[in-house]
Amino acid sequence: NNPDVVRRVQDPFFLTQIAQTFKDVSNAIDKFAPWYLDQLGMTSVYNHKVYCRQALTGGNYALLNTTTFVPNPDYYGALLWHKVMGSKVLSVTHKGSPYLRVYSHCSKKEPGVSFVFINLSKNTSFEIDLFHDLNLNGGSPNFEFKGHKEREEYHLTPKDGNILSSVVLLNGTPLELLDSMEIPELKPKLVDGLKPINIAAHSIAFVTIRDFNAPACF
Repeated sequence: NNPDVVRRVQDPFFLTQIAQTFKDVSNAIDKFAPWYLDQLGMTSVYNHKVYCRQALTGGNYALLNTTTFVPNPDYYGALLWHKVMGSKVLSVTHKGSPYLRVYSHCSKKEPGVSFVFINLSKNTSFEIDLFHDLNLNGGSPNFEFKGHKEREEYHLTPKDGNILSSVVLLNGTPLELLDSMEIPELKPKLVDGLKPINIAAHSIAFVTIRDFNAPACF
């Protein structure tokens, strides 16, 4: 419950320091913390093929509660990453606030492009429009992308807006084990592809766009 730790896991400049992040946020990462997915995105950009998380249970980095074995929020983040993010990493940039982090991969299994948006700000939400940049290959100028198919969106937020909560919500519904003790199904909400992507304060969003044609994904 160290308030300085809470500040640091929301600080984009601090999160960029990978080794220091592991050292200093160990007392907060069993709560709703964006650092894990940010590290997955960042290391993928630098062509790392494997990211080892310490640990599934036990120690300071557990994905499961060490007493009850109930999944911590990062467990669900890892499941969504595995579900939607493919192995091919795409180049993506934005001109907005440093408190908004964004990473993109080819979608897993099915055609399309998947994004993860991480909003570190506790007060500011973001409205995202996508632009397709073909200039890198000598193609057409940038143009704003408007999808014609519905987007698949998974929005993770902490319960009651409290970043220290050990309960995470998926599209507004708490993620809790079923009576059978199984993991609940992670279902996206479908959003009109013509509308901007809205990223709430203190949230993480996985977004898959099936009709975004990235040449690297073919």
